[in-house]
This record gives sequence, structure tokens and C-alpha cells, in this order.
Amino acid sequence: MNIWFTSDHHSGQGAARGLFRRPFATTAEMDAAMIARWNERVAATDTVWHLGDFLIRPTSETVEALLARLNGRKHLIGGNNDPAVTREASGWSSVRDYHELEVEGRFLVLCHYPLRTWNRAGKGAVQLHGHSHGRLKPLTRQFDVGVDLHGFAPVDLAGLRAGRRVRSG
Repeated sequence: MNIWFTSDHHSGQGAARGLFRRPFATTAEMDAAMIARWNERVAATDTVWHLGDFLIRPTSETVEALLARLNGRKHLIGGNNDPAVTREASGWSSVRDYHELEVEGRFLVLCHYPLRTWNRAGKGAVQLHGHSHGRLKPLTRQFDVGVDLHGFAPVDLAGLRAGRRVRSG
């Protein structure tokens, strides 16, 4: 079982292609690519922490349908574009606004927003976030897990620590 992190899909949002300079001709192409890339990396037994801004203008049907198409056990850390209909979907294993966990011997702090400081920051803890779409300079041990930085796919902790970023489509 692997643990993956991602954020800021903004699925269904045509404006995301221009706002975040995404290399897709249509919103449908963007959404299909992100589903395919997620499922290429994530196995059914893996865990994915989605750090917010999952689907724009969702209905309960669109949220459930999208979650059903994505591999893995999915957890949501709510973002500013995740309304109740997204948060209440049955496809999430958990929904919260902030979470702490240990992965590969590292203490992680998960939040949609980049934090100035976080629990155990002075003791080696790592903060994972979304929201900024790669537009902020990270602090030490702070990583933006947004799709715009990682080839429109989830990333694991080893990939983050190695500094692997893929901006192209």
C-alpha cells in the first residue's frame, strides 16, 4: 500500500486551464487526463490524501461519479472550493480541514493552505498543502502537492523530498 498526496484538481472548471496555464484544449480533456494519471499511479489498495479544491460546481451525482472513477481510499482535506456537497460525498473515507499523520517516519501536517508555521515545525515536521498552484516560495520542509506541479497526478513523499516536479502536460 502506498500513500499519495494531491490537490487543486478544480475538475469541471474551464477557467482553470487559463488561470493555471494548464496545457489542455478543453475542460473534458483536462479532467480525463487527471483521472487517467491518478489511476496510472494509484492502486486500489493505496491511500490518497486530497488537499482540497476537488471539483468545481459539484452536484452530489458528479462528486460520487468522479470519486468512483478514482483508485484508492480517498481522504479530503477541505479547500476553499469544496462545498458541503463535496464534503458529504460517500466516496471519501474521511473529511476534515486539517490532519496530522506519520508517513515513512516523518511527521506530516496536512492543510489546504500553506502555513507560516505548523506543529513540530522546529522538530523536522513537514507541511503539505495546495491552494497556491506553485506560486509561493515554500518554506523549509513545506511542499505544494497541487496537480499543477506534479504532472497532474498524485505524488508520494519520496517524490516530494526528491524535488521531482513536472509542470508540462
